[in-house]
Amino acid sequence: QKCEDCRQSTCSSVAVLHRRQRARQTAINPYPHSGAKHCYSTVSCLVRLSLFLEFSQETCSIVMKLSTFAILAALFEGSSAFQTASPALLARRTTTTTTLSESTTTEDVVPKLKKPERVIPDELPTLYVYDHCPFCVRVRFAMGLKNIKHNLVFLANDDVKTPTDLIGKKMAPIMQWGDLIMPESMDIINYVDQDERCGPTNYIAPATGRTDLKAWQKGVRDLLRSLQRPRYVATGLLPEFQQLDARHAFIKNHQLPGYEKPEWKEKPMSEQLTEYAELMARDPADDVEELNRQLVALDDILYSSEYCSEGGLSFDDVDLFSRLRSITIIDGVVWPEKLRKYMDHFSQMGDIPLYDEMAL
Repeated sequence: QKCEDCRQSTCSSVAVLHRRQRARQTAINPYPHSGAKHCYSTVSCLVRLSLFLEFSQETCSIVMKLSTFAILAALFEGSSAFQTASPALLARRTTTTTTLSESTTTEDVVPKLKKPERVIPDELPTLYVYDHCPFCVRVRFAMGLKNIKHNLVFLANDDVKTPTDLIGKKMAPIMQWGDLIMPESMDIINYVDQDERCGPTNYIAPATGRTDLKAWQKGVRDLLRSLQRPRYVATGLLPEFQQLDARHAFIKNHQLPGYEKPEWKEKPMSEQLTEYAELMARDPADDVEELNRQLVALDDILYSSEYCSEGGLSFDDVDLFSRLRSITIIDGVVWPEKLRKYMDHFSQMGDIPLYDEMAL
């Protein structure tokens, strides 16, 4: 099949879906992975990085060379991509996802999740979190599912004093509720799910122990790190990265694939910044296509768009949604329909916004 805008073949992730799900109708990704398109994204991301990371003069020179190479490569691949975009392509730029059709035999029989009545404690619990952190999202997600009103405090990524004053070390999430101060996401969730002040108890079933979900997460770990970590700091929009020191603190403590953390932390900051910039400058087409293939595989083992495992809401969903949410910061992702419905469903039920509108 051909893209209606550039007449090029669609990305291989769509072909994989055709082979593995022959009974399903598919929609063509109207924003194909052409070098010219990714050149546009690359230059945009490089500009963001140079603004938000405050590179040294030497690093800025590297960034300019990388962006020049990207432009030349895209021009050689085909200048037609730089012509005036069709209305369909312009419309594509207002969103970051394309869904693929699905039919499933479970959707009609899965009971709909009902949100409990609003719980407003006399003294509101306060959560100290980072917005991008999946462990913090777990707790926010559980509080949202149980419909518990609470205070949110987004810590700057370089804020050591606040969590240290609370629990003796830099860590998130932390819940403070009256005299209770509690770290560790699963401990917090278990506490609020057993406390009658927080509405129905045992609302979230225990994890099912599925090994296929864990294997999927392990299989995409390095791929997601290479795509997500540079984008967290490049957007300039996440609350924990509003200042330069916070962005540098994240980069210093979060290694890129190919490094162990001790090895990464020994590198000078200038080299770390350069590697983040180079990774952001690289055409992500191959990585995005691989991610799309992996999402098709995950869609196949997802029980329904309401729950990931048979039996209803469980800790499987708390963990899976919290990890998948950060994928929405990556532009060009093709979501199979069931999986996209799952994300939208739990974004609404858990009161956790997705990153679609700021995706790079």
